[in-house]
Amino acid sequence: MKFLNKKLTICALTIAATATITAILGNSAADKFNVPYSQIPYCAVSPIPPAKITFAGEDITLTQQDRRERMDREILAFTYSHINTLLQIKRANRLFPVVEPLLKECGVPDDFKYLMIIESNGDIYARSTVGAAGLWQFMDKTARQYGLEVNNSIDERYHIEKATRAACAYLKESYEEYGDWLTVAASYNAGRNSISKRIDKQKEEKAINLQLVPETSRYLFRLLAAKEIFSDPVKYGFIIQHRDLYPPLPIAKTITASKAVINWPSIAKRHGLTFLQLREANPWIREAELNNKSGKRYTVLIPDSARLHYNPEETRAHNSKWVIK
Repeated sequence: MKFLNKKLTICALTIAATATITAILGNSAADKFNVPYSQIPYCAVSPIPPAKITFAGEDITLTQQDRRERMDREILAFTYSHINTLLQIKRANRLFPVVEPLLKECGVPDDFKYLMIIESNGDIYARSTVGAAGLWQFMDKTARQYGLEVNNSIDERYHIEKATRAACAYLKESYEEYGDWLTVAASYNAGRNSISKRIDKQKEEKAINLQLVPETSRYLFRLLAAKEIFSDPVKYGFIIQHRDLYPPLPIAKTITASKAVINWPSIAKRHGLTFLQLREANPWIREAELNNKSGKRYTVLIPDSARLHYNPEETRAHNSKWVIK
């Protein structure tokens, strides 16, 4: 009787799982998925970490015990942090078309777009408890050092293009010092001074071989795991369709604002927008009004108000591997 009950439980769960997938994807797509048998309703399967991964053009072997287990932890974290991982991929569809050309122009490997993701989850408004802000999580002092304006009215840490260029400047300076991009990533988290001291004390050249504080140790493998997950989300259980992704903001034009007093809501109304919609396209604007005594010129993105009412069915994936056919 126990055996029969077990078989019935497995059968019922398999039918339920198949029905769910069929409802989402349709019969033809559901046939492609091998639904696992389980007598536990909420079964957690441990994904197998890759044996190696390429980051910034370098092959990194992950079969070594410490590397495999560190990678395994971060793969598990991404796989079962469903809300965060789904949001990261959805947001990346909007962000990567902007960030990728900037990284290329600045001479920074494309894989550093994943560093942006683990820094901020792809949240343009991200702000940490210690005050780091924006996609690249600059502290205000560091931001100013790299030419970003930071005050109560304007905070260019939230300016996608300017903050990305500032991050690239930091990353390239670090590469000149270390000559290894993964060590550069470690320095972005822990600071160059900290990483350099550990390299000297431990007689190593690369951060992946260093004994690091837990936060930075995990940071390196979160970066690698982010690339792995983004390279094949379906493999890790993320069933995403084109319509689920966030499309790029439809920018109609740019304007220049340079008056002594700039009233952003008035500019928004002039272009058929709300202040909220203007700020979504220009998140570096922090207040409704700017006292611009110096007459500084600000380039402002103006969204197409009609196309802001997008049809999800028309959304296209920036990376075809993110979605099922």
